[in-house]
Amino acid sequence: MDDSKYEKDLHTGNIYYPTDMKLVMYQMRCVEIMHRFNKTSSRPLGLLRRMRIMKKMLAEVGEDCYIEPPFYANFGGKHVHFGDGVYANFHLTCVDDTHIYIGDNTMIGPNCTICTAQHPIAPALREKGYQYNLPVYIGKNCWLGANVTVLPGVTIGDNTIVGAGSVVTKDLPANVVAVGIPAKVMREITDKDNTFYRKDKPIPPELFQ
Repeated sequence: MDDSKYEKDLHTGNIYYPTDMKLVMYQMRCVEIMHRFNKTSSRPLGLLRRMRIMKKMLAEVGEDCYIEPPFYANFGGKHVHFGDGVYANFHLTCVDDTHIYIGDNTMIGPNCTICTAQHPIAPALREKGYQYNLPVYIGKNCWLGANVTVLPGVTIGDNTIVGAGSVVTKDLPANVVAVGIPAKVMREITDKDNTFYRKDKPIPPELFQ
């Protein structure tokens, strides 16, 4: 069955009615795969099965990716794109009504939420359930700490770290540490970070070999 026709409104950024029954039925089929993923056991054979399901569940999955279940997504991960080496800890929630792109080697801490869905401010339209969606882009080698929330339309640059509990409301550049509600750039990542991993704790040189 060609499900693409049910997605025509999701990815345009235009306002639409998300409870159209044909779209809802398509969404339920996507979410069903996610439920199978979450029910796999933590035993070794369960891990292998979970990896196979993940490749069906997400839009794209690179090499050596891993999601700690449970994983939650509006469309079951159908619009979530992983590069290589992406790791997501427990309770990642992706409001994936449109596309979420996560770059190579990015780490996502527990209880993070990545949102793409927006609702209009006009009360009469919200009462009727209308919405629109904006994609999220997270670069390569990023790190989202525990309980980070990323809002619709945001882009996060390569190598950037977002501190635990932060809410990312606007784009963040590459190679920075950002924290807060809303998240703001605290500092750039510098050569000193290649010398010390924590305050006065030096990095053993052999780790870079």
